[in-house]
Amino acid sequence: MSLRLYFDHHVPRAIVVGVRQQGIDVLTTEADGTADHDDVLLLQRATDLGRVIFTQDSDFLVLAAAWQQTGREFTGMVYAHQLRITIGAAIRDLVLIASLMNPDDIRNRVEFLPW
Repeated sequence: MSLRLYFDHHVPRAIVVGVRQQGIDVLTTEADGTADHDDVLLLQRATDLGRVIFTQDSDFLVLAAAWQQTGREFTGMVYAHQLRITIGAAIRDLVLIASLMNPDDIRNRVEFLPW
């Protein structure tokens, strides 16, 4: 069973397409009609849907830390810096994470894609 992902609107379309081509279930904020929602609502929406959010927006790191400190549950987060990862590396690493991790492995955690 692979993780189901929820992609923030900051993620390039090429990453969305590439990850989907590898058979990973990806829902974008655009497809979900939430692209204009604030970060709190997006993290809550991903959690409500049982999806791990992937973002390249560093504001989400502050949000995840706050939720971890207060014990507020979230499904999990994967973060990659916008300027420090290639499209191909992001696709490869997201597919690996989604394929090998289970929901309990990432719940209430942030995974960082290497640069």
